[in-house]
Amino acid sequence: MKKKSETIRTLRTAFNYVPLEEKNIDKNPINQFNKWMLEAIDAKTGEPNAMTLATVDSKGFPEARVVLLRGVDKSGFSFFTNYKSAKGKELSKKKACLNFFWIELSRQVRIVGTVKKVSTKDSDDYFNSRPRESQISAWTSHQSEVIASRDELEKKYALMEKKFQNKKVPRPSYWGGYAIMPLTIEFWQGKQNRLHDRILYTKLKTGKWKIERLSP
Repeated sequence: MKKKSETIRTLRTAFNYVPLEEKNIDKNPINQFNKWMLEAIDAKTGEPNAMTLATVDSKGFPEARVVLLRGVDKSGFSFFTNYKSAKGKELSKKKACLNFFWIELSRQVRIVGTVKKVSTKDSDDYFNSRPRESQISAWTSHQSEVIASRDELEKKYALMEKKFQNKKVPRPSYWGGYAIMPLTIEFWQGKQNRLHDRILYTKLKTGKWKIERLSP
């Protein structure tokens, strides 16, 4: 155990440093994010759209899990889930944080903002684009609820398969999308000597973005 602890304590990663300079970044953080996302895709990172979603539960404890980004535009960063899940209930507080980490590029993006549900049409359109198996899973799983066994889940899936056999699978009313509307977006570029680059965009009441450099 001591050897393992020592190994963890001394782990170091060689950062791929590309200077993040104010003169080279976009004045709009959404455009800057899209630029970095395309570079993450080109770098063949594992799942470039994977992001940590952080919320707070009813007792004030932070909760975090990885979800997949499914859209980004001026209205926010969107993803889809079960509205009745633990995260769905926590998102009803209307505040959340997202974090992207692209280890191959030594980059992170952290987004803090308010939450809204996406339109019914957007939820329907995305649900209809999902593989049929995933659509049936949405009907099968009451996400975050305790179940007796894996076998119980598989049996319910089989029942749902039979129910929708030769039919289009509709979107459950309890399943759909959320958008995080950013108030701040921070871009982090790792550097080997730990003097990382951190650029923070803060949305002003005018709708414009203030850009500041943070100490690492």
